[in-house]
Amino acid sequence: MVEEGALLWEPSPEVVRNAKVTRYAEWLGRAGDYESLWQWSVDAPAEFWTSIWDYFGVAGERGDGPVISGEMPGTEWFAGSTVNYAANALRGAVSDPGRLAVVARDEVGGRRTFTRGELAEEVARVRAGLVALGVGRGDRVAAYVSNVPEALIAFLATASLGAVWSSCSPDFGASSVIDRFTQIEPKVLIAVDGYDYNGRNFDRGAVVDDIAARLPTLVARVRISAEDVRGADTPDGSGAAAARETAADAPVPGIGVRTVSWAELRSVAGPLDFEPVPFGHPLWIVYSSGTTGLPKPIVHGHGGVVLEHLKAISFHQDLGEDDVFFWYTTTGWMMWNYLVGGLLVGSTVVLYDGAATYPQTDALWRLAAEEGVTYFGTGAPYVIASMKAGLKPSGLDRLRGLGSTGSPLPPEGFGWVHDALPDVQLGSFSGGTDVCTGFVGAVPLLPVRAGVIPCRCLGAKVESFDPSGRPVIGEVGELVVTLPMPSMPVMFWNDPDGSRYRDSYFSEYPGVWRHGDWIKILPDGGSVIYGRSDSTLNRGGVRMGTSEFYRVVEGFEEIADSLVIDTGQLGQEGRLLLYVTLVEGETLQDALIMRLRRELRERLSPRHVPNEIIEVPGIPRTLSGKKLEVPIRKILLGVPPEKAANLDAMANPEVLPHFVPEADTARR
Repeated sequence: MVEEGALLWEPSPEVVRNAKVTRYAEWLGRAGDYESLWQWSVDAPAEFWTSIWDYFGVAGERGDGPVISGEMPGTEWFAGSTVNYAANALRGAVSDPGRLAVVARDEVGGRRTFTRGELAEEVARVRAGLVALGVGRGDRVAAYVSNVPEALIAFLATASLGAVWSSCSPDFGASSVIDRFTQIEPKVLIAVDGYDYNGRNFDRGAVVDDIAARLPTLVARVRISAEDVRGADTPDGSGAAAARETAADAPVPGIGVRTVSWAELRSVAGPLDFEPVPFGHPLWIVYSSGTTGLPKPIVHGHGGVVLEHLKAISFHQDLGEDDVFFWYTTTGWMMWNYLVGGLLVGSTVVLYDGAATYPQTDALWRLAAEEGVTYFGTGAPYVIASMKAGLKPSGLDRLRGLGSTGSPLPPEGFGWVHDALPDVQLGSFSGGTDVCTGFVGAVPLLPVRAGVIPCRCLGAKVESFDPSGRPVIGEVGELVVTLPMPSMPVMFWNDPDGSRYRDSYFSEYPGVWRHGDWIKILPDGGSVIYGRSDSTLNRGGVRMGTSEFYRVVEGFEEIADSLVIDTGQLGQEGRLLLYVTLVEGETLQDALIMRLRRELRERLSPRHVPNEIIEVPGIPRTLSGKKLEVPIRKILLGVPPEKAANLDAMANPEVLPHFVPEADTARR
């Protein structure tokens, strides 16, 4: 086992000297340690965020209004300013049109590339097509799309018009998509007719028909076919040109709205213009998981996203024009939105459409080696899967950083990265869809310690509140943010009085953002995340985050995945249930059960030995890979499964019946 806090990596003097955050601090005249820079960023937020605009030379017009006015949740930023996300993402098309902007890969071997100039030309074409369909400022464009270049192009075209983008991955079921898109009343639906995953092809034609039929505000739907998204580069790099020469698709039968092919949408060359919009004008709508109710339609603004992603990707990921940026994601997870933000700092972004472990667990590592990735991002489960598979990635000569997010990474995951990639800085980040960034994360100036997130991100005044609402250091408490951030939601869509927004984050502590995670902030500014505070274990008054439990259980080679649920409520101690999914070929023998109980007793406490250990065929997860702790707890407390969880928002709904109390499962 790897001891929490063990030192694994330290930046060399050269890394510190060349770090982009070092150059920024020198530009400010504030050279010094990171903690003092962070403290200034939260003590003088108006000065800090103004410096981000100026340092990066944001494309836009600065107004003469105040940088920050009003309190959370009604904060206004850069009053009187105008900006456009797409103008900032594509400005390199003028200065260096031949530089590589996008690499697209898929699991069947397809590869396409777009230079900055080619990307801008495609955006201009799709922009003209959207205008022809009647899309303008404020209209919503909904997309049911894979992580392919067409999704990125359509997003940038939408943003350039001041229209509002919203996307779901095609592995979402129809009702899950309808729950999201009906709330925002889109004008156009862009959809793939199928996708490949884990060696199988999934036809989504009927699902798209169902979705379109339930969106009465549609005036058009755009079909992206398999022929549109598959292509291979020729030696002279003409892959994008070959894609542009693809013949127009035959129209798909319409259902009351005009249907056009992708080829038709982009058939006319148009000017690449950018609609100047107010700083807080809606850029995109992303959604909460929707596993326990109607998904919240979270709206982020152009200016807030531009400033936040410039800051985070440049200073915390340490990325710039010479970097190749990859994050394994789908268009239904906010990390897709974050990944495309790499264009803001001039990086080449790598899009991957397919399963992370197909045809083998090392698929993503091989992709990173082949594309010369310098920053590799993934979810914590992939790091753990790589560790359990005993992988030793090779050929990663350019790799400098590895990002992990989505769920807490246990110290053993940190240890595997250090052993397998000793020269790579691991950055564990925690944030959320709500702000489309991280609250806490890494920075190249600080060392990496097992299980510890090195710092609070610049401009993020993160604190840990005890039960009485007082900030504490060195103790586990509620993760709160006590200062506005520009990428906080400008609103929830269709929430005219803001009540749904306030109830989501500000009902517990007025004027303070409560995120719903347990966090311990260390004296040096590092932190440890312990999982969701609404699924916390409470045994005899001892509170414990589920991440500590999973660290012990999933450290067993025989166990592939696990879920722990405490059924206690309203001050009454309930039963502690441990569900385990075993590695193929393993069985839940008495010897394994005894070892589990002993390890949990010795490493946590006697109170955390489960009342029952239950074998199940799989652990229920959301489409973005998060464990469904809260919905399963509700089911165990008597809530019908169909009310506790939205099956269409789950990656594996077939396992849910095994968690109904009367289910025939192996209980020990």
